Amino acid sequence: MNIILMSLLAGVFGMGLGGLLTALVGSRTERMTSIFLSFAGGVMISIVFLELFPEAIELSNVAVAVVGLIAGAVLVLVLNFLMDRLSNAKSESKLHETFAEFFHSSDMISKKSGMLRSGMIMLFAIGLHNVPEGLALGAAGHYDASLGLALAIIIGLHNIPEGMAVSAPLIAGGLSKVKSVAITFIVGSTTVIGAIAGYLIGGISDFAVAISFSIACGAMLYVVLGEILPQSIVASKDRVPTIFALVGIIVGMLFIELVAH
Repeated sequence: MNIILMSLLAGVFGMGLGGLLTALVGSRTERMTSIFLSFAGGVMISIVFLELFPEAIELSNVAVAVVGLIAGAVLVLVLNFLMDRLSNAKSESKLHETFAEFFHSSDMISKKSGMLRSGMIMLFAIGLHNVPEGLALGAAGHYDASLGLALAIIIGLHNIPEGMAVSAPLIAGGLSKVKSVAITFIVGSTTVIGAIAGYLIGGISDFAVAISFSIACGAMLYVVLGEILPQSIVASKDRVPTIFALVGIIVGMLFIELVAH
């Protein structure tokens, strides 16, 4: 039950809060979203290298942890490729200038119907990305309750700007603010699915926990280093996201020291 509550905090509440912020401050939040995503990405990097990956090595060995990390990165790469194909993106590897394009909607147009379609594609893309985060949360919560709680808070922080990125085009596309916020709450539920899977896998053996941790590490690192940080810099058109990513790493280190230990 604690795993479900923590995953609800991380996924549903985090995404929903982001949608609510967009509804309150308006849909033109791309720069704010860029900064928040970079900061949250930095926090994620710190917990990957200071907690999850070291635990994966301790519970198995370096070779197993590295293989799992590569598998997690490849998993997200394949999911992104499928999203690009579904959204008719013409170049899977290009850096985009807007978060609408970043979330696999490169053919978005300025009409309301195009904005609404962009928002729905973002929903699907972020929903898929939330699953490996939930996997890490479930396995961590089964292995160590304090680590699970720390990860839940960090993932929740990470999901706030993603909720903002989802709700903005939905509202601009003509969907009511209430419905847009409700949808962002719902899409966060994929974190719960991943958390349940991680909890069940983590109950098999320490080796299974190590695999879950390393796969989640690879998935999160790919998203942060290969997508969030580069796209945030392009979208903000300056180096401010880099600074906030570094701040996020420092804050993550302090947070881990205070909460996880």
